[in-house]
Amino acid sequence: MQPTKPDGPEEVGGWPSLPFDEWRETCATLHMWTQVVGKVRLAQAPHVNHWWQVPLYVTARGLTTSPMPYGERTFQVDFDFISHRLLIETTDGDSREMRLAPRTVADFYREFMSALRSLGLEVKIWTTPVEVANPVPFEEDETHAAYDAEYANRFWRVLVQADRVLHKFRSRFLGKCSPVHFFWGSFDLAVTRFSGRRAPQHPGAPGVPDFITREAYSHEVSSAGLWPGGDALPQPIFYAYAYPEPEGFKDYSVRPDEAYYNTDFREFVLPYEAVRRAADRDRALLEFLQTTYEAAADPGRWDRASLEHKAD
Repeated sequence: MQPTKPDGPEEVGGWPSLPFDEWRETCATLHMWTQVVGKVRLAQAPHVNHWWQVPLYVTARGLTTSPMPYGERTFQVDFDFISHRLLIETTDGDSREMRLAPRTVADFYREFMSALRSLGLEVKIWTTPVEVANPVPFEEDETHAAYDAEYANRFWRVLVQADRVLHKFRSRFLGKCSPVHFFWGSFDLAVTRFSGRRAPQHPGAPGVPDFITREAYSHEVSSAGLWPGGDALPQPIFYAYAYPEPEGFKDYSVRPDEAYYNTDFREFVLPYEAVRRAADRDRALLEFLQTTYEAAADPGRWDRASLEHKAD
């Protein structure tokens, strides 16, 4: 399937257009900035199963680490995509602020770490990015330096809409389920349901240490989310996959009609534009989430009667 081109007005019912080629460089830079901040969360937050302590969360203004411990103190870092600033706040009542504007990753990293130190937060992180091709340590990255405020804001507003619907979908599940969270490594918003059974050992993934993927996929999952696009598929998409993928998964009938199984990704894909242009956007996305979950749960013989309650 060819990438869907944006059609119609730039914003439909609060769902803005997000043509990947229009903000490709900003996306790459913002990806690295979120990794800088996310690695601080990784360093400070107590470990939680499946690495749930590392993601960021959607807020009414952007993305947040949520509160993180530092000894007996607590601090939080927030991306604000309305005022275009990064805010670091502590429970001591002190704070620091950085402007979000065109600047290199190296410059962002230096100022951010300096701001932490000025607050008495001596945090050490591994500065090499993850889940990207040809990673360059943050302090050496003078290439990624774009920041288009309009598209950063659009991306956040897309996340707000996706986050809202994913939370509704999450509420229908009684079994173990992840939060709706933003993984800064893969740069996507996701929610994951679990069957309750152990999974076979994961074979690993490019750019990620095996111990990370094996912890993340220690149990059977059906996962779905939003990805803004990349070189392999230059358009924003909703996606859904299963691990392990049961026989018959890729041939399962899913909705809406624009959804398809991407053999390269081994995931079901629904172009964001198809949802944005739908007459009932929430319903279109919920249909995709539900039918792709069924594609995992039915062939995988999940105990659906025990794991679900009736949808509202």
